Amino acid sequence: MEKPKLSDNFFLNRWQSMGYAFKGFFYLIRNEKAIQVHFSMSLIFIVLGFVFQLSFYEWLFQILALGLILSIEGLNTAVEEICDFIHPDFHDKIGKIKDISAGAVTFAALTGYISLILIYSSKIIALS
Repeated sequence: MEKPKLSDNFFLNRWQSMGYAFKGFFYLIRNEKAIQVHFSMSLIFIVLGFVFQLSFYEWLFQILALGLILSIEGLNTAVEEICDFIHPDFHDKIGKIKDISAGAVTFAALTGYISLILIYSSKIIALS
């Protein structure tokens, strides 16, 4: 497979790079189950944000939390793809690399979802 040539024009080059980025974005959403789960959760929290009329800073923290989770999950997918490409058969070192990458997702997900729980728990308690 031949490497695609990027334009020498700075702006056209940036435009082409964004095309590759969105190609990866849509690949993740269409093909990766973990991303689909987190993306669905993100949509639910976005709807809840409108329902509970989040403040500017609550929206900011929510967007950062959801972005953190989805980004680290995407990086985990990339690490797994690289590992599978380099060594398709089971290998202890590859397994360890994948476990560490999945552990990073766990850190991000716990941090992100705990932040969201903190945002929404006060809103839910206020309804009582």
